[in-house]
Formats: sequence, C-alpha cells, structure tokens
Amino acid sequence: VVALVSGGKDSVMAAMLAESYGHRVVALGNLLPADARVEELDSHCFQTVGHNAVEAYGELTGLPLFRRRLRGASRHTEMTYEVGAAEVAGDEVEDLRALLAAVVAKMPSVRAVTSGAILSDYQRLRVEAVCADLGLVSLAYLWQQPQPRVLDLICDSNVHAVLVKVAAMGLEPKKHLGATLAAARPLLRKIEREFGSHCAGEGGEFETLVLDCPLFRRARLKIDGGPGSPEIVVTSPDPYAPSGHLAVARDAAVIVAKPEAEGEPGDVIDVDGS
Repeated sequence: VVALVSGGKDSVMAAMLAESYGHRVVALGNLLPADARVEELDSHCFQTVGHNAVEAYGELTGLPLFRRRLRGASRHTEMTYEVGAAEVAGDEVEDLRALLAAVVAKMPSVRAVTSGAILSDYQRLRVEAVCADLGLVSLAYLWQQPQPRVLDLICDSNVHAVLVKVAAMGLEPKKHLGATLAAARPLLRKIEREFGSHCAGEGGEFETLVLDCPLFRRARLKIDGGPGSPEIVVTSPDPYAPSGHLAVARDAAVIVAKPEAEGEPGDVIDVDGS
C-alpha cells in the first residue's frame, strides 16, 4: 500500500488503519506547491499547509517518500472526473496521477492507495478515478465516519497533531494555531454544538500537522520555538470567523530520534513535474 499523506491527521490515521487491518504500507506519497515559498494553495483536494515539515516524513517512518510539485490547479470542478480527458487538462488531479504512476513504476508490488477522505465525494471520486486508471484499489477507512468518532479515534490513537490552519467561528488564528488536537478537542466539540461545524475539521474548519504517531517508527517532529519558528499568517481578520495558518519553515521542524528507532531513513523521491 502507498499512503497519500498531506501531513494532516486524517491521511496519517488512514495509513495507520490500513496497517491495523493487515496491509503493509511500503511508501508515502505527497503533493506540494510548485513554489516552496507558498504555504497554502487554493486547492479543492489537497492540504498543503505544513508541506515543509512533511519532507521529514521519510526519515520519521523509514519509508520512501514520493513527492511531486503541483503544476495543475482546481480547473475541472464538476463532480465527475475522467482521468486524461481533454477537459481535465491542467487539473491538479493529473498531478496525483503522475505521482502514483511514479510510485507504481518504481514499486510494482503496490496494489492499493490510502487517503484520508471522510465526507467529500469530490475528493473521493477523484482518488478512485486515478486508482482505477492505474489498476489500484482506493482504501478510505474513515469514509462516512461520524465526525466525533473520527476526532476521538485520532486523539486516542497516539496521534500527536497540532492545528496549522483555522477558518471557523470559535477558532482564532493568534490563539489556537499551534495548539495540540488533544488540547483543542473539548473546544472543537463545543463549537460543533454551538455553530453546527465539523469537530474533526471536514468542513474546512481547521487543518493539522502530525508531529508523532505509531507510524513514525524512527523519529518524531518538534516545532522549534527559536529563530525561524513558525509564523502566524492571518488571511482574514473577519470578526466572526477569522482565518489563518501557521507557516512552518523547513528549519523549524526539528527531527528528534526515538530511542527504539527501527531501520534506516526513507529516501525522498522527487517525481519530475516536467
């Protein structure tokens, strides 16, 4: 299995669930902005906030990390999607296909793909379309799970994640960015009750960056508070639902080895975007 990882909690949890059901995760796949200086893209499918830290995931897990820079954008926004069709030229999903095709070419034993899709048919159908085109099986273990259950599952599975983007009533960039998901759990449940939002963030209320989890067998990440520490970027000062993200520079994500570290670091494999 190749696990699609954005750095967020859902994609990491999906990979962990695959292993719990007897699959063997042998590689990671990640899409990132073409311009490394850009933190957040206007993407309908992919989280990119925290992408600088994701570069370390190969070293943390001991798995090869395939990465491709996004050349496309969210061009074809209708629900149906036909991979390779003329009307989808230049769409970001074609980058996903190129990424997974590179994984299959290098690791032909890969048979399936995990993703963190929960409620978005838009996202799920695109991953399934790419998988069908490449002869792969799409595994979305969190699909249609209730949001409170997803939040509790992740927090109770030793997944240490921090909020790196907020965009919802009840969440404030300068107050909540950098908070751990576990510490924010009571607040997330509260604002779901009060405002009807999704406590696991499936409605875009927030995004996370996983710093440690059982999948990280070699090391964990620590966000450095010194020079080069993450910068809070407020993208909307809306008085009711302000939004912002945490810009995590590459040198702010410090790799901390685990005493029980297993194996060698995984290679980072750049998938040519030309």
